Amino acid sequence: MHDVYPLLKKTDFPDIYRGILKTVQINLGYKCNQSCLHCHVNAGPARKEMMSIETIKDIISFIKKNKIKVVDLTGGAPELNQHFEYIITQARKLGCHIIDRCNLTVLLEPGKKHLLEFLKKNKVEIVASLPCYEKVNVDAQRGDKVFEKSINVLKMMNAKGYGIDEKLILNLVYNPQGAVLPPNQNKLEVEYKFILKNKYDIDFNNLYTITNMPILRFGSTLISKNQFNTYMDLLKDNFDQKTLNNLMCKSLISIDHQGYIYDCDFNQMLKLSMNADGRIHITELDINKISKINTADHCYGCTAGSGSSCGGTLI
Repeated sequence: MHDVYPLLKKTDFPDIYRGILKTVQINLGYKCNQSCLHCHVNAGPARKEMMSIETIKDIISFIKKNKIKVVDLTGGAPELNQHFEYIITQARKLGCHIIDRCNLTVLLEPGKKHLLEFLKKNKVEIVASLPCYEKVNVDAQRGDKVFEKSINVLKMMNAKGYGIDEKLILNLVYNPQGAVLPPNQNKLEVEYKFILKNKYDIDFNNLYTITNMPILRFGSTLISKNQFNTYMDLLKDNFDQKTLNNLMCKSLISIDHQGYIYDCDFNQMLKLSMNADGRIHITELDINKISKINTADHCYGCTAGSGSSCGGTLI
């Protein structure tokens, strides 16, 4: 795999600074039952990195001390961590709203079929990956038969009330197929809802469009296809100053599987620590002492067009 960071390190991206911390995004491990072409984490079945119970307890202590409102669980497939249910249970006791970034098919894995009822019981918001409403596109990006399995899981979620009951939120995520910007989020949501309802009788709440980030697996693919510079030009040419006000890194920290802290999940993958002097562990973090956000050229991925974040567009 190509090393992308040397191409991103030198940047003219504007300086940005932290606001009030509202969300901790926790990467429970890089292991996943899928290996998607656009994955910025380079996750897959062969990855071994998983968060320990000791690190999870350190994070729970940080959440309690800092009165964090939102806990955002990601991976890999976060459900593959053996302590997935523990961290949700503990965060719920602290009154946190919990988000599970789910690839859908993981809920069909052995020993995981009970999780949907568990998620419902704890009113966990599900943000589910479905990069297209057409089988051929999803399978090309995520693997053979992934679309069919995803549709089956979405039906299971609807049967539990997800996407229907106002307290059980089901959001879907769209990623472009290649080196292009996402289409208009609102218009695409209308298409998704019409097609998924009419063809499969599936309901969901919101669609999030997320720009593919030029790092790790996707960035390496761009280099292999001699498209990296062209894609970066596309991102920079579509930079919109208005997106800066709503960047997710201003109210979020990203925690890796060892408990080290980053400004966002993308910086985590590039090993760009919050502190220029070295890595900071969750047990050592005083969020009030760090204001400037560590940036590089990949940040243009969050500010191109209507912007991009883990919650979809920014403007």
